[in-house]
Amino acid sequence: MTPHLFRFRRTARVVAATAVTLATLGLTSPVAPAAQTPVGVRSIALHGSDPAQRALSARSTAPFSMLGVTWADPRAELGGTAQVRTRDSVTGVWSGWRELELDVRTPEVGAATEAGGVRAGTQPLWTGPSDGVQVRVTGRHGKLSKLPAGLRVELVDPETVAASATSYAATPATTTATATATTAATATASTAPRPAVVPRSGWNADESLVKDPPTYTTDTKVVFAHHTAGTNDYTCDQSPDIIRAIFLYHVQSQGWNDIGYQFLVDKCGTVFEGRAGGIDKPVLGAQTYGFNTDTTGVAVLGNYNDAISSQPVLDAVAGVAAWKLGLYGYDAAGTVVLAAAADNGKYTKGQKVTLNRISGHRDGYPTECPGNNLYADLSVIRTLASAAQTG
Repeated sequence: MTPHLFRFRRTARVVAATAVTLATLGLTSPVAPAAQTPVGVRSIALHGSDPAQRALSARSTAPFSMLGVTWADPRAELGGTAQVRTRDSVTGVWSGWRELELDVRTPEVGAATEAGGVRAGTQPLWTGPSDGVQVRVTGRHGKLSKLPAGLRVELVDPETVAASATSYAATPATTTATATATTAATATASTAPRPAVVPRSGWNADESLVKDPPTYTTDTKVVFAHHTAGTNDYTCDQSPDIIRAIFLYHVQSQGWNDIGYQFLVDKCGTVFEGRAGGIDKPVLGAQTYGFNTDTTGVAVLGNYNDAISSQPVLDAVAGVAAWKLGLYGYDAAGTVVLAAAADNGKYTKGQKVTLNRISGHRDGYPTECPGNNLYADLSVIRTLASAAQTG
C-alpha cells in the first residue's frame, strides 16, 4: 500500500470514529455509508420520503476539497435549489449556505450513456480542505417540484489520487495519448502563435481512469468560452488541484470518459490542457451539448457572474482561440452556421444556428455560463484574437 493511501484510510477511520463519538453526545450525525467509494470521491446518498425535498444533516466526513450533487438521469433537470455548507478542516469553522449552480452538464456520449452509467450534476464547488458537510435540496413548486431519482452528494479529494502539483512548466506540448477513433484532419498552419500550455502531467491527471481513447471530429469551427462557477477564492498554485478535482468529478461522479473541457485557464492566465488527445487536434469534448462536434471549450476557473475578467484571463482565452481557429484558417472575429446535433433545451436537433467563432456557452445551451462578466468580455476577446491572427 502506498503511503498516501495508508494515511487516507487511517484518517478516514479516525474521522469515522470521532463522528460516532460526537453523535453519541448529540453534537452531530454519524457518517452515512457511502453509496460507492471510487478513487478520490466519496458519494453519500440523499434519502428522504418527500419527493420535493432531500437533506443531509451536518456531519463529519473524510477529507475533501470539492463537492457537487449528482442524480441518476443524465438528461433530467433538478428544477429547484441545491445548497451546501462545509466545515474548514483547518479552522473547524462552518461556512454559510452556498447555492450550487444547476447547470445540467453535457451528457457524455458513448457506451456508458447507453448503459446508464452517466449521471447529471450541478457544477462542482471548490471548498478548499474540508472535513464536514451539510446539504439541502428543494424542488420548485409546480411540475418540477418532484426531484430526480438517485440524488447524492459527491465529496472529491484530489489529494488521494496524486500529490499536489506545486510547480509545473507551461510548455507548448501535446498529450501522449493514443487515439484509435476517427482520424483527425490535417491542420493548416496557424496565423497566431501557439500558446504555452501546461500538459496533463502538470496537474497530475490519473490516466488510468480514462477508459477510452479520444474521439476526433473534422476541425475546430467555434471556440466556446465557459466558467467553472463555484468560487473565486483560490490561489493560482491551487489550480492543478482544482483541475484534478474537476476531472475526478466528471469521470468518477458523473461517469464521463475524461474531463469535459479541452482547455482550462486560471485567474492568473495560465492555460492547462484538458481532455486528452492533443491540443492541436480537433478532440471531441463534452462541453456544449448539441454543439460538441467541430468545436472546442475553454473554461476559466471561477465564477464570472461575480469575478471581473483580468487582462491575463482575456489574453489567455484570446490566445487559445486565435491559435486553435487559425489552425483551420478561420477568422476569430467571424461567424459560422452550425446545426444543433440534439434537442438541448435551447435549440432543436437539426436547427441551423449562426454563432460567433468565439462564443459563450450560453449561445449554444440554456445556461448562465460563462457568467455575465466574462460573456460581456467576449467582444474584447474576439478583438484580441483577431489581432493575434493578423500579427
